[in-house]
Amino acid sequence: MEPQTADLTKSPSTPSLSSLPAPAAPGPFASFVRFVVCGGGIGVLSSFAVPLVAMTMPWAMANAVITVASTLLCTELHALFTFGTGRRPGWRRHLQSSGSAAAAYAVTCAAVFLLHTVQSSPSMLTEQVVYLSASALAGIGRFLVLRLFVFAGSHKDRRPARTITLPRPTLPRTAVGTAC
Repeated sequence: MEPQTADLTKSPSTPSLSSLPAPAAPGPFASFVRFVVCGGGIGVLSSFAVPLVAMTMPWAMANAVITVASTLLCTELHALFTFGTGRRPGWRRHLQSSGSAAAAYAVTCAAVFLLHTVQSSPSMLTEQVVYLSASALAGIGRFLVLRLFVFAGSHKDRRPARTITLPRPTLPRTAVGTAC
C-alpha cells in the first residue's frame, strides 16, 4: 500500500477577521463609563466650539452645526467602543442616533434660551455651566435610548463564531498495524 498524503488544497485558509468571534459586549456599567468618556469628551469639546462658532452665526445655528458633527463622531465611537458592536454603524443607526441627538439639541437650546430670558447678557462661564448641565441631563437620556433601542440588537446581530475544521491526519495502514 502506498502512503496517503493530506490534500493541502482542501485545508481551510487562515481565518479572516470576520470569522473570528466578536469580543464580548460590555455590561451596562462599563457601557455607561465608556459613554461618559466618549460622549462627555466630545460634549466638552463641543461646548467650547459652540460659542466660537456662534461668533459668526446665530447661537442656535452654531449649536446645530456642532451637534450634527459631534453626533456623527459619537455614533461611530459608541458603535465601536461604547456598546462594542464590533463594526461601524450603518445609516440606519446614524439616523436612529440622530433622533436622540435632536432631543438633546432641543434640551440644550431650551436651557440656553431660558438662561437668556432670565439674564439678558450672561457671562460665557454661566452660559457654559447651563449648556453643560443641560447636555449632561440630555446625555443620560441619550445613553438610555442608545443602549435600549439603537444598539440593543447589535449583540444579537453578530454572526456566530465560525468553527475552523482542520484536516484529519491520514496514516498508512502499515503504520497503524505496526503501532497496534
